[in-house]
Amino acid sequence: MPEDASAARAAAEEESAFSHPPVDPDASASYGDHPDQVIDFYAPRTDTPSAPLVVVLHGGAWRARYDRRHITPFADFLARRGFAVANVEYRRGGPDIPAQNTGAEPAPAPPAGRWPETFDDIAAALDALPGLAREALPRADARRMVLTGHSAGGHLALWAAARHVLPAGSPWRTERPAPLRGVVALAPAADLGMAAKLEICDGAVLQLLGGQHSFAERLPHADPALLLPTGIATTLVQGRADLDVPYEVAESFADAAARAGEVVGVTLLEDVGHFPLIDPAADACAVVAEEIAQLAF
Repeated sequence: MPEDASAARAAAEEESAFSHPPVDPDASASYGDHPDQVIDFYAPRTDTPSAPLVVVLHGGAWRARYDRRHITPFADFLARRGFAVANVEYRRGGPDIPAQNTGAEPAPAPPAGRWPETFDDIAAALDALPGLAREALPRADARRMVLTGHSAGGHLALWAAARHVLPAGSPWRTERPAPLRGVVALAPAADLGMAAKLEICDGAVLQLLGGQHSFAERLPHADPALLLPTGIATTLVQGRADLDVPYEVAESFADAAARAGEVVGVTLLEDVGHFPLIDPAADACAVVAEEIAQLAF
């Protein structure tokens, strides 16, 4: 497809994904004192007595202008499929109070992520989640928990599932694997080295790790492609026409997993870009729900 046509399609996909009104949660709970340390919960919209718990980590290049509100239609979509859903907020780069994203032309990109706060928050949220979910969603079954995330959130989902293989001495390392049925990472920044090489999202990867001077030092603590094998079932869902996080990033992660002796599923969707994966109006979103269901049920 010609470059202009590809860009136009990507813009239309983004507009569609952001056209849905935000969906208010059924309950919320804090996992820390900062305003961004909060989890929104969505009860399953079915009458099942027990439902798998899907943990959602939103994307947005680890930048504050994109908060959890933009992915609430996706959370609601999963709840209507019979899942209990936890939508996690975390600290990102830029101002503490993010501007509402409307899908309009964005302002110049602020720094991406905070070191170490972004990673502190994901670790703390996942540690607190089973207890918070028991209180907020009595029908949620944390024994059937699947972690999913989109774009930057996909990176964080893969990282959270790999904390038990972090380098010794890492403040986020756990003694045993997270109690997960698996991870479904959506167009993830799965291989930070490759993503940095491709300069995705206006250099967001370098910014996430504090810039060029600290990139090599921090990479072993942050890059899912260096934290393999995990022993946790992992599937990547990726649009082949993605201009924001090209499919080469997912393929590079899958290759790294294979070299480490682990099989990672990669579902490549033809003629699909970055945002249909979280757009309830898109066929790709139904594919995502099915991938989650295969691990959860």
